[in-house]
Amino acid sequence: MRHRLHAKIVSLTICFLLMANPASYVHAELSIKEDNLNILQNSLSIVEIDHEIKRTQDKQEELQQKQQRLETELQQHKKEMASHEDRAGSIVRSYYMGERNQFLRILLSSDSFRSLQIVAGYYEMIILGDQETLRAYHKKYSELMAVSTELEQSLTELEQIKQNLIYQRERVMALEEEVEKGLSSSDQRDLMEKLIVELTSYWNNVGVHEVHQYFNALAVAMENLPSYVQKEPGILSINGGTYTISITEAQLNEFLRSENEIFQDFSFEFNDDYIIASGKRDDLELAVYGHYSVIDEPENGILFHVDKLIFNQFELPDTTRTMLEQEFDLGFYPQKLMSFIKATGVSTREQTLEVTMELSLK
Repeated sequence: MRHRLHAKIVSLTICFLLMANPASYVHAELSIKEDNLNILQNSLSIVEIDHEIKRTQDKQEELQQKQQRLETELQQHKKEMASHEDRAGSIVRSYYMGERNQFLRILLSSDSFRSLQIVAGYYEMIILGDQETLRAYHKKYSELMAVSTELEQSLTELEQIKQNLIYQRERVMALEEEVEKGLSSSDQRDLMEKLIVELTSYWNNVGVHEVHQYFNALAVAMENLPSYVQKEPGILSINGGTYTISITEAQLNEFLRSENEIFQDFSFEFNDDYIIASGKRDDLELAVYGHYSVIDEPENGILFHVDKLIFNQFELPDTTRTMLEQEFDLGFYPQKLMSFIKATGVSTREQTLEVTMELSLK
């Protein structure tokens, strides 16, 4: 099996070079070695981790700008707070010293209805003014605390991003050393360098777009899955307070193909607690290995995790998997099916995906 897999990689990799130099095809096909396949694998990982570095740098710049804005806002709020604090403090002191009680005593001792009305009117104005001032102080204080908290969170996130940037750069440097070491010891250096260029170009110009198309189509289809579950007989069953969704490979694949023709050559397989989604179209082959887990935040549902992502038999790095998980939501949310239930378990076995749900009191 291992040798057959490598043979597939060889013939597919040669296609990249063939686009640039047809005359090289026979030579390349006869002499690609396993070590050279590792070079190509590492070169593709470098490209994708470089993409992650660029995304991280953009996020870092965005957070730095946000941090500067928050610091400016914080200083402005502190200035505004000073004036509100003085006024609020004056009011609190006046109550503490009994100044407001004097008005109350005058009000109670008024000897005529007319004077009572006048004093009561003044007293009401003072009380309302005090309340407005204290409310304004409380509002400014809340705004100050909110900005301060947001700034602290931003600083923490920025530090994490800086550490991630250092880590990813170290990964790229290590992979570049591996690639250079492999090229230096290879008797096919010129050929390998051409293959690296072609593989990189194919991934950047075709592969990235195609992978995004598949994931986007899956995300859109998953939004419509609750409707399919409701109308398809036998998928949803109820036993007391427990609700169970049991959907087979065949049913899910039929559903996906009805949603988008891109899935005509793409299919899901359910194994014991892991899932394989794979397909081939033209010169592109994609395989996604993953699993589902129950989540409660930000909302209850089952979330799909990408454990391995293979493009034309080359495994893409974790940075690509994470990016796709963040960009495309492949989860299933039972409350879109019925608002009063929540997912409590999920499993895959015997070519069936099973989701267990219970009544939710929230």
